Amino acid sequence: MAARDPLTMVTDAFTGFLFGKTETTRLPVRTSTGQAQAVYLPTAAPGLGDSGVIIGREVYSGKGYIYDPFQLYGQQLPAPHWLVLGESGNGKSALEKTYVLRQLRFRDRQVVVLDAQGEDGVGEWNLIAEEMGITPIRLDPTAALHQGIRLNPLDPAITTTGQLALLRTIIEVAMGHGLDERSGFALKVAHAFVNETIGTGGERQPVLTDIVEQLRHPKPESATAMNVALEDVRAWGLDVALVLDRLVDGDLRGMFDGPTTVGIDLDSPLIVFDLSHIDRNSIAMPILMAIVGVWLEHTWIRPDRKKRIFLVEEAWHIINSPFVAQLFQRLLKFGRRLGLSFVAVVHHLSDVVDGAAAREASAILKMASTRTIYAQKADEARATGKVLGLPRWAVEIIPTLSPGIAVWDVNGNVQVVKHLITEAERPLVFTDRAMTESSVVPPPSPVAPPSLEAALEAETEARALAMERSAGRSTGRPGGPSASTVA
Repeated sequence: MAARDPLTMVTDAFTGFLFGKTETTRLPVRTSTGQAQAVYLPTAAPGLGDSGVIIGREVYSGKGYIYDPFQLYGQQLPAPHWLVLGESGNGKSALEKTYVLRQLRFRDRQVVVLDAQGEDGVGEWNLIAEEMGITPIRLDPTAALHQGIRLNPLDPAITTTGQLALLRTIIEVAMGHGLDERSGFALKVAHAFVNETIGTGGERQPVLTDIVEQLRHPKPESATAMNVALEDVRAWGLDVALVLDRLVDGDLRGMFDGPTTVGIDLDSPLIVFDLSHIDRNSIAMPILMAIVGVWLEHTWIRPDRKKRIFLVEEAWHIINSPFVAQLFQRLLKFGRRLGLSFVAVVHHLSDVVDGAAAREASAILKMASTRTIYAQKADEARATGKVLGLPRWAVEIIPTLSPGIAVWDVNGNVQVVKHLITEAERPLVFTDRAMTESSVVPPPSPVAPPSLEAALEAETEARALAMERSAGRSTGRPGGPSASTVA
């Protein structure tokens, strides 16, 4: 301690003699965490409200993180669509599966999943479908030849305009360029003739074979209507006929060249299209996406006040094709009026923005007001942050995220969230059984397990109560420990 000068000592002694001791001793104050937290500044952004689906916990504040695009739409969200990014093994699939399971507990929700990943010969959503008593719509060219699932592009449930738009999209995807006026005219004439002669009769559904036959052998009245030679009409439609023939007699035969399979339940709360038997890198995938997309648009989305979720795994197959991307872009605009939330799951944003449909991809990304980003390499994180307009601190933290933790950007509200999975959900959502399961099959439990709904009810309530109790106990701050250590 520094020495005090004599004058100061004399002054202090004289003051103390006249006025007494001037210093006081401050007694300790005992208080609760809830009262003391008001003294400190907030350490995390405000949440999204308390109505909707529990996702997990915000890692910096410890608060429960609740998200529901239907509850937030019109207030905090301009659009209910959602983009999920991240490398494999970080929890994208687990998040989507638990999200769907929890959404389906609301009676006015309905979900369609395009399942492009496979394991053990079935799609990775197969376990969830079985748990809910639902049979996936498995599109398999081999099975289709033996009375498998068929979707008819000319199904009467689809409007005439929708049928023609779907036929054009299929052809343009397969050809890699748009139809010229003459080919488009030949297709239009063939489609109109088939609908007038077969569709109005009601004896059977028109099928693609009818269109191919009419393109190869157009009727004289088709040429007379435009005052052209019959041979010209046949020549204009030849390339179109060859493309459609692939769906009738090529490597995709059996799936689309017959009446729609009876028994597809479009009123089921969960509809799973199992695409795991389709080569994801072939032209078959975008063609299949186009057919399913238009088929759903005209048969599934209805003005019945239901809230619908359309979830697409491996969504870059959609966005990477200009013609399919345009189709889905229209679907998103149209579906917003009828309560549709489109969820696209993509590994890398570069798969989309650097692809053949960069312009269409940018339009779709702008419609996604919610973006969830799991761990990525540093260079990929910087590119993602630049495209999505993420704050600098979020971009820096993305490469350090542990599995199950993601950066959530909900229309500018950016938080780091740890996804929580209940014990009832765990065996249904993880898809790496081939790497983790033991070869020894455990004996069945003598006690029947509770139903999924009852287990979810109990665990959700317990998680919510625990998060409420721990809301004030977290001391993590941005700029302190990384998200991987806070969790």
